[in-house]
Amino acid sequence: MPTSEPALGAGAVVIIPFPYADRLAEKRRPAVVISNASVAAAGFVWIAMITSARNAPMADDLPIADLARAGLAKPSVVRPLKIACIDGSRVVRRAGDLDPAAAEHLFDRVRSLIGRA
Repeated sequence: MPTSEPALGAGAVVIIPFPYADRLAEKRRPAVVISNASVAAAGFVWIAMITSARNAPMADDLPIADLARAGLAKPSVVRPLKIACIDGSRVVRRAGDLDPAAAEHLFDRVRSLIGRA
């Protein structure tokens, strides 16, 4: 992403090359930033996958209600079971933002899935 753009905060919807979980390949798709400024300062972005709502659901999927605010064209869900860490330079562009309540719900869900190591 061009350096003239502002830093991406948690809850931003971005377009990135998201890595597949089951093979060495990527697909350009939307994702939600779930990391904070400390991660960004290190040059990384933690993201949660966004997928079309028509795909087979997973237990922890969260529907995105405000598609326009998120910059999405069709019904979609955030998939907190699929998170990744990417280099910040791999962000293609910012599409929009989750509404604050949806973002907090996502962050709570991710925290509950991570638990204590």
